[in-house]
Amino acid sequence: MASEPDIAVDGDETDVTAPTQNPDTEVDSDSDDYLIEEGEIAGDYLEQLLDVLDFDGDIDLDVDGDRAVVSIDGGDDLTKLVGRKGEVLDALQELTRLAVQQATGERSRLMLDIAGWRAGRRAELTELGSSAARRVLESGEREELAPMTPFERKIVHDAVAKVDGVSSESEGAEPSRRVVVIKD
Repeated sequence: MASEPDIAVDGDETDVTAPTQNPDTEVDSDSDDYLIEEGEIAGDYLEQLLDVLDFDGDIDLDVDGDRAVVSIDGGDDLTKLVGRKGEVLDALQELTRLAVQQATGERSRLMLDIAGWRAGRRAELTELGSSAARRVLESGEREELAPMTPFERKIVHDAVAKVDGVSSESEGAEPSRRVVVIKD
């Protein structure tokens, strides 16, 4: 079993390190048990981080398909951890994935949501993709959407795929890569 995360506070600097894996522990990355363990490691890491920041929040762990999902809800300060357009949330997700990787030795694909921001964004993008698909189906004209992150483009592509008679593709280079919806 993994040890607890270490947190040291010296002066103005805070050092949060992930737990280390017991070398005698064998990890099967294809099992739900592994995803539960991954979520628990992430939850412990994030709980320690919230304590250091003196933020309140309830951590919920779940498994969705082939990835662990960790949600933090409930605290008034949590929107600060989302940032502008989810940039802080994305950074915290990457740090949490690295903490899990350090603990397990396996690359993590966990998804982090804070204050329901990612769930809300998913709903907005699903509606955006569906609406664009319907407009293209009616007009026959291709429609280019605003640049998006890979996570956002995937949601839009999935929404467009549910509408018969249209398809979508990504064009451009990061960070200006965008979804284009076209009539079949």
